[in-house]
Amino acid sequence: MDIQRSVRAVAAASGGESGGIDWDAVATAAGSAIDAGALGLPDAERTSYATDVRDARNRLQSVGGLDFDVPETVEVQNRRHWIDANVATFRRVMRPVESEVSVAFPAAVSVVNTGSMAAALSVLASRVLGQYDPRLFADGGAHGLYFVHPNIVDTAATLGVDYPRFRRWIAFHEVAHAAEFGAAPWLSEYLESRTEEALETLSRGGFDRDAFRDLDVTMTAVEGYAELLMDRAFDAEYADLRRKLDARRRGGGPLATIVRRVLGLGMKRRQYERGAAFFDAVADQRGVAAAAEVWETPETLPTDAEIDDPARWLARVDP
Repeated sequence: MDIQRSVRAVAAASGGESGGIDWDAVATAAGSAIDAGALGLPDAERTSYATDVRDARNRLQSVGGLDFDVPETVEVQNRRHWIDANVATFRRVMRPVESEVSVAFPAAVSVVNTGSMAAALSVLASRVLGQYDPRLFADGGAHGLYFVHPNIVDTAATLGVDYPRFRRWIAFHEVAHAAEFGAAPWLSEYLESRTEEALETLSRGGFDRDAFRDLDVTMTAVEGYAELLMDRAFDAEYADLRRKLDARRRGGGPLATIVRRVLGLGMKRRQYERGAAFFDAVADQRGVAAAAEVWETPETLPTDAEIDDPARWLARVDP
């Protein structure tokens, strides 16, 4: 890890003529700040990843009553590969932020954001285990599924759990996200439109509380439903994995706490917890297949109040 090189790369970033994020500097700085990790996988290990993904698809289709397929792109990556893939993803997702927010807050979209994005990617690259990429704000292109092999190996060792079983559990989680977007063809466009509405209002100096609340509720549903599916469909013991991974999400010292707040990771943990509680209640009362009614239309998404009171959603939607 070359911290000095990382700092120099961020400090040298010009931000571009438009004052936007210098994504080349982001990639250089983030990649310099992490240990990429080894990725010399034997063929048998790559086959195991593919088997886990295929089995997860079959189990999730059966348990969830969903019709979906997994992405054709399934990549086993090291940390640097993940950064390279996600610089393109972040550039795409941040495009409306740069174009809209810079109108009202031009100084905010500058070298500071180049540095913060590099920091975000380097921290995430050391923690991300797997990722489903629905290609938000993309002009075409297939969705993707990524696994960060060094992080999966290291985390399994840190948690003291069996690596093949842990790898398989991560596959179930990421394929569960593929199941959601496959079951709800409208979901990507809905997230894009609500994001654009929120940012357009922000660029005029306002704050679209409804749009931001809708985004939070939708992502709470996305995270919670994935938790439900992976737990109910996983074909091995998972209680110890759940307990230890939840502790990992909460863990860390003061610095880790600050980083989580800056990157919004604390919010994601809250989304996991609220969403999981909602879907567990729905599934316990009506079954796992009934919970999939959430993805029928945008109108069947739970409201913010219904997330904390599943009985209200059940009474309104009656799945």
